[in-house]
Amino acid sequence: MEPTVTYQREVTLPTTAEDAYAWHARPGSFERLRPPWQPVRIIERAHGVGTGERMVMHVRLGPVWRRWVAVHREAIPGHSFIDEQVEGPFAAWRHTHSFEPLDESTCRMIDRVDYRLPLDGPGRVVAGHGIARTIERMFRFRQRRTHDDLQRHAEYAGRPRLRVAVSGASGMIGSELGAFLESGGHEVVRLVRREPRSAKEVRWDPDAGMAPDPATLDGVDAVVHLAGVSLAAGRWTPARRQAIRDSRSDGTRLLVDSLLRMDRPPRTLLSASAIGYYGDRGDEVLTEASGAGHGFLPDVCAAWEASAGRAPEGGIRTAMLRSGLVLSGRGGALTTLLPPFRAALGGPIGGGRQWVSWISLEDWLGAALRLLYDEALEGPVNLTTPQPVTNRELVGTIGTVLRRPARVPLPAAAVRLGFGEMGEHLLLDSARVLPARLTDAGFSFLYPDLEGALRAELGLSTA
Repeated sequence: MEPTVTYQREVTLPTTAEDAYAWHARPGSFERLRPPWQPVRIIERAHGVGTGERMVMHVRLGPVWRRWVAVHREAIPGHSFIDEQVEGPFAAWRHTHSFEPLDESTCRMIDRVDYRLPLDGPGRVVAGHGIARTIERMFRFRQRRTHDDLQRHAEYAGRPRLRVAVSGASGMIGSELGAFLESGGHEVVRLVRREPRSAKEVRWDPDAGMAPDPATLDGVDAVVHLAGVSLAAGRWTPARRQAIRDSRSDGTRLLVDSLLRMDRPPRTLLSASAIGYYGDRGDEVLTEASGAGHGFLPDVCAAWEASAGRAPEGGIRTAMLRSGLVLSGRGGALTTLLPPFRAALGGPIGGGRQWVSWISLEDWLGAALRLLYDEALEGPVNLTTPQPVTNRELVGTIGTVLRRPARVPLPAAAVRLGFGEMGEHLLLDSARVLPARLTDAGFSFLYPDLEGALRAELGLSTA
């Protein structure tokens, strides 16, 4: 029998042992703890961390998907529980989660894993070193994520938990928002385009002009509206341009019409928008007080926000989320950029002087939580970091984090030829946007600098 290897790592958490245990037991916590770089498909979901609960998933290891079945053992509420692999890639895997009180407001979380490799001979030594590095990388990420999520939610520990409806809930941002809110004790109702599969789903079909039935949203405290056709899914043909516009302005109008017909409308609507509202503005510093730009994207954003702007007629506090480039290792623009850099083919786009206003997905989620509670924040709110960068700085930092050169330029002419108007606006336009309203409200960014955000999302330390 192969020898058992023990890995242990601990972290101080900004909450009680009971609250830390409860966070792990809630829906959404498993999704929050999945490293963005580790593809996982959930087949059967556990209902908490009680003894006997079972999770079945497919985990991709290199090019191969492996089935992993884990069962919770020896759960002691507020203190500890164990995940044990009963089927999977290891000869044995037993992960003990322990929570020890330190004082009235903090605790120590200890992750201990006892595992055996399914290998014999010399290959075990080589594989063992790689697996040990992978486990360290994973738990470094998991403990940082646990700490940061608990810290965010602790800010509102004295406030009521919310019932939040989310459209676009299957997208990159929407799926993470749902998991983030549920792990914090909130209830999430997802707007879906198919037949609902549970009481926590509501049917709508904006493409067919079908609004959600107002009765199905009864009791919702807030709505986060994220649905819309992707801007980067293909060249902007006339039909594509119309779909982009209609999915935003018409879809938002349908949703707001339903909210206004409710006997008890939600208190808050957070409606997606984008910094495309400002257009191509060169080096000009832009805040929420800046006017709209000119062209297709500013026109789309203006129409989008106008549709959402009717909600206050029903007494609904409404904020328009002018999001910048959202960086996540799970999808979106960052994962599109990574392959050429890993192949040493990355470099500045156009002249590299255009400004890129970005935000980490984690800070996007934290800002959304703040906006759900802060009744002083309404109207347009820029969801960007206080530290925008030029395209040249962006690609240089990606190269530094990946330890790859970033010297292969992509000329502007090639962008226009290969991607048309879509590439010109998404890759070459310059918008130097600051989050003035969030900054004035005292919002704290976890990842204000680009390198820190990239390393956190990709699990790459400075070591």
